[in-house]
Amino acid sequence: MNRILGIDYGKKRVGVAVSDPLGIFASPLETIPSAKIVEYLKNYTQNQPVSRFVVGYPMNLNNKPAEAAAYVDVFLKQLAKHFPDIPVTLEDERFTSVLAFRSLIDSGVKKMDRRDKSAIDKVSAALILQTYLDRTK
Repeated sequence: MNRILGIDYGKKRVGVAVSDPLGIFASPLETIPSAKIVEYLKNYTQNQPVSRFVVGYPMNLNNKPAEAAAYVDVFLKQLAKHFPDIPVTLEDERFTSVLAFRSLIDSGVKKMDRRDKSAIDKVSAALILQTYLDRTK
């Protein structure tokens, strides 16, 4: 069965998460430098069938796109260009970084390890993807 990839796009780093083959739960996968994300996704999709990309979209509390949405919009154009056959779904990513940090604390990750922002990025991607999976089931 195909997997779904969750993506938390940032200016410097991109968190990536993957669903299980049945599309029930999301797991953090990798954190990739933003400049290498398209190359990473090309390699991944050659080795694993992917049915959808779920991309976190930054929104303000007033439901308007946040300032960071401009970077995500550029990335979305790259996805459409390089992966025209894989649909993209946008998922509100408000508070995912805060929730990811909290989940690292709750799971017992040491304070020094929590300072590694790449861990937060891939957990954020998993939260974005899990929100989508829960909403669509």
